[in-house]
Amino acid sequence: MTGDGTRAVRAGLPEPEAYEPTLPGPVFAAHYHLPGDAVGPYTYGRDANPTWTRLEQAIGELESPDESAHTVAFASGMAAITAVLFSQLRSGDAVVLPSDGYQLLPAVRTRLESYGIEVRTAPTAHDAQLDALDGARLLWIETPSNPGLDVCDIRRLADAAHRRGALVAVDNTLATPLGQRPLDLGADFSVASGTKALTGHGDVLLGYASTRDAALADSVRLWRKTVGAIPGPMESWLAHRSLATLALRVRQQSAGALALAAALADRPEVTGLRHPGLPSDPSHELAARQMRPGRFGSVVSFVLPDKSFAERFLAALTLVDDATSFGGVRSSAERRARWGGDAVPEGFIRFSVGVEEPEDLIADVLRALNVAAQN
Repeated sequence: MTGDGTRAVRAGLPEPEAYEPTLPGPVFAAHYHLPGDAVGPYTYGRDANPTWTRLEQAIGELESPDESAHTVAFASGMAAITAVLFSQLRSGDAVVLPSDGYQLLPAVRTRLESYGIEVRTAPTAHDAQLDALDGARLLWIETPSNPGLDVCDIRRLADAAHRRGALVAVDNTLATPLGQRPLDLGADFSVASGTKALTGHGDVLLGYASTRDAALADSVRLWRKTVGAIPGPMESWLAHRSLATLALRVRQQSAGALALAAALADRPEVTGLRHPGLPSDPSHELAARQMRPGRFGSVVSFVLPDKSFAERFLAALTLVDDATSFGGVRSSAERRARWGGDAVPEGFIRFSVGVEEPEDLIADVLRALNVAAQN
């Protein structure tokens, strides 16, 4: 069986052709030569593009190595999320969302409700969404959750939802397909922001939805065509190029995040420390069953005493960018409450570990904590 690292390097590449590049460059085309009837793989630039095709095939091979999967790429993670929700839900339907998920979900809720869709919410932890499933059309899971890093049992929730006739979509952004395969755990959709760890360099906005059901893929693809939420060919090419190092990045980031979390565990100014890889984390036992060994993600979250302390800490860091997003090769951190929308304390830090040497990163973080404590 091909390993994840090998698969990531080779995924979506065309058959070798003499004197041609291994990964052909981006195709920039608004239209294509189209004699006769409007049939064929490439007809118009909003419908399809050869650069998307290769990227979508590559992601499908990572999300579902053992069974054929259909992937639809989008201009951003939110474009993918809304495509799944709005292509599957109709007025009178009910959807179950996490109450502690990504901060734009409340805005999505408002829009769904304006279309006559009932929105129910429950926390990620303890599989609390189970209690809201009766009569729902779709269950949306985010695990690990962002930014709180709670974990729910995808298999248990998917089985319960399917018994009630509901579809299941999992936001797999934080885990990546190398850390967790929602389709193997019973989900109908695996959805993610490729802006984050999938591409990993902080230079691309991208999203995707993968499913093993061709009809579901067609409905999502039609939504993309209708609203025009298409990825650019350059972004798609950059994303595909970046996949070759995904296994290396995930391995280094996950190891670094676990090492950082362990180093923070005894710091008196740090409370609410979360990382699914920590044996002491409330979600560790479930995460260890559901996620791939040693691939618990790049994000560590914790709480500092107050807003002022947190901002002094961030200002004192030298190897860490004060920036939003996560999953990049360069470590970043932010005081998450600055955005509003997340139910977190003022001193809550979402820390994304990059591929720096863990020893260097930990030394920088501990030094910054000492500096912050002195002021």
